[in-house]
Amino acid sequence: MIELHSLLLLLAAAVLTVVVCRRFKLPAMLGYLLVGLLIGPHTLALVPSTEAATHLAEFGVVFLMFTLGLEFNLAKLNAMRRTVFGLGTAQVATISILVMLIARLSGLSWPTGLALGGALAMSSTAMVSKLLTERSELNSPHGQNAIGILLFQDLAVVPLLIVLPVLSQHDEPLLTELGTAALKIVVVLIVLLYLGQHLIRPWFNLVAKQHSSELFMLNLLLVSLGIAWLTEQAGLSLALGAFLAGMLIAETDFRYQVEDDIRPFRDLLLGLFFVTVGMTLNFSVLLAQWWQVLLLVLFLVPVKAALIAGLAKLFGTSPGGAWRTGFALGQGGEFAFVILALAIQYKLVAEPLQQTCVAGIILSMLITPFLIQHSDKLVLRLASSEWMNLAANLHTIAVRSMQAQGHVVLCGYGRSGQSLARLLAKENIPIFALDLDPEKVREAAAAGESVVFGDASKREVLMAAGLMRAKALVVTYADTHSAMKILELAHLLRPDLPVIVRTQDESDIDKLKQAGATEVVAEILEGSLMLASHTLMMLGVPLNKVLLRIREVREARYSLFRGFFRGLNTELGDPERPQPCLHTVHLLIGAIAIGQKLGDIPLASLNVEIRAIRRRNMPATLPVPEFELQAGDVLVLFGEQENLAAAEKLLLQGM
Repeated sequence: MIELHSLLLLLAAAVLTVVVCRRFKLPAMLGYLLVGLLIGPHTLALVPSTEAATHLAEFGVVFLMFTLGLEFNLAKLNAMRRTVFGLGTAQVATISILVMLIARLSGLSWPTGLALGGALAMSSTAMVSKLLTERSELNSPHGQNAIGILLFQDLAVVPLLIVLPVLSQHDEPLLTELGTAALKIVVVLIVLLYLGQHLIRPWFNLVAKQHSSELFMLNLLLVSLGIAWLTEQAGLSLALGAFLAGMLIAETDFRYQVEDDIRPFRDLLLGLFFVTVGMTLNFSVLLAQWWQVLLLVLFLVPVKAALIAGLAKLFGTSPGGAWRTGFALGQGGEFAFVILALAIQYKLVAEPLQQTCVAGIILSMLITPFLIQHSDKLVLRLASSEWMNLAANLHTIAVRSMQAQGHVVLCGYGRSGQSLARLLAKENIPIFALDLDPEKVREAAAAGESVVFGDASKREVLMAAGLMRAKALVVTYADTHSAMKILELAHLLRPDLPVIVRTQDESDIDKLKQAGATEVVAEILEGSLMLASHTLMMLGVPLNKVLLRIREVREARYSLFRGFFRGLNTELGDPERPQPCLHTVHLLIGAIAIGQKLGDIPLASLNVEIRAIRRRNMPATLPVPEFELQAGDVLVLFGEQENLAAAEKLLLQGM
């Protein structure tokens, strides 16, 4: 059993290390590996490596394979079949065969070479999907390549889990062993997938009708672990049984509920699995074999990346996209640890070699975030055609935006961007949209809309989109990491430009405003206001009172909207009458208002209000009479057009 003080130490170290990893935007998996490395028996020896901990950690792999089975979708595979079964098969086969040849030349047996090849062919699904999502590149050509290859890698784990135990047996001829294993698999598949289909669905319906979350959770553990146990009794692996259990439940109506319920168990036990992997690392062995670790890192990062890039190019990907695919997948992955653990268990790989592989995989995973971050610069050096493609794309954007003047630049053209574009069109306000989904761009362009393919977080793209002539910039998708990059560029190029940012909730509002956002719209707040208004109406609260409550909340949240919500008829009576609006004034060096306090500037005599003041590295502030203006400040004014022009002249040139 694991002693309580050891478990507490393990949990404390894991929490602290994962917090640090999150801080530096590194995957939590690396934190768990480092925890195991530091507190394991070969380093500080704070926690002994017990058999109980190892057995408990194996269930992490079981739940990982279970969730993989839940995601196994024939329709998804069919849509990406060329990438998954073409490029994915070529990648796994090429890397595996190459490693097997190297292993044979090094004097190792071919079963050992197969185990090593299968392990090193894997890449990190968790890390790559997270990094590509953060960079908004999942829908790009190289993003689709990477996801397709990762999907095939995940599927390739299943036959490896079946073959490796067979290769460790030497009592009978290999063909006999493989035939026996194949027969077992066929029997298990028929029993589970055919009979299971007819049993799982009605059984889960029966359990769900009891309306007990505890019972549902108990049943879920019973089914997943029970099927895993059955496959183990048949001479196969626990992980294979968990994968089949996931496949069975994926065909029911409870797939998403099951996925949410199983995630805490999976993440906790999988974290423990990575900790135990880290605990197996022996520094003395690594120091003695440092050159082998270095060679493995060189194989995984530059060599594996180059091989994948070459294969992607053969399958029709552009040179730039091919290299980006290679950089994304040039590392080891979480399933490599699973395969190596199984290879150690069945004595296919010696412990020193396993130590070398684990160390090399960990180092390659540490390198990957930095490699992807600088992939654009590397691609420009490695693919000469990338300069031509980049120049052509920028030229296309510049030509399309040439006629745009006083337009709104939309970053993202999803549902929110399209809805905003339609509202702006009704006010005859031109828009120019940038999006990274080529299919969406093609369809929108065919419909005659001003949408082009481009990454709004790049300086050249924003300039080509006419940022210097635009009246506003809107980030229509909820991605704080990408929005921060766009805000930095917008503030550098056009500090006076109003920038409106969409976010999921209110957790990042202060960060975005400090980065220069004029306003941040939180989806959850707006959704809750609509929910509240409908609820109050259904409860019989008068319409004017509902509007008053919503107005109070919005005025408290959105400083720029103060005074706009005056009732149903106040502003709608005469559409021809001049209406007050917002206007920004940028105080450049030489403006007469610099150094003055707001209370000393007679804007009130012009019927103009200052609604907010933006300053670099400072959240947008509400005006107070004692506030002293500085060069670079951006003032948000509110008033009628004629008065705003006079106020701008007063601030810049004086009376």
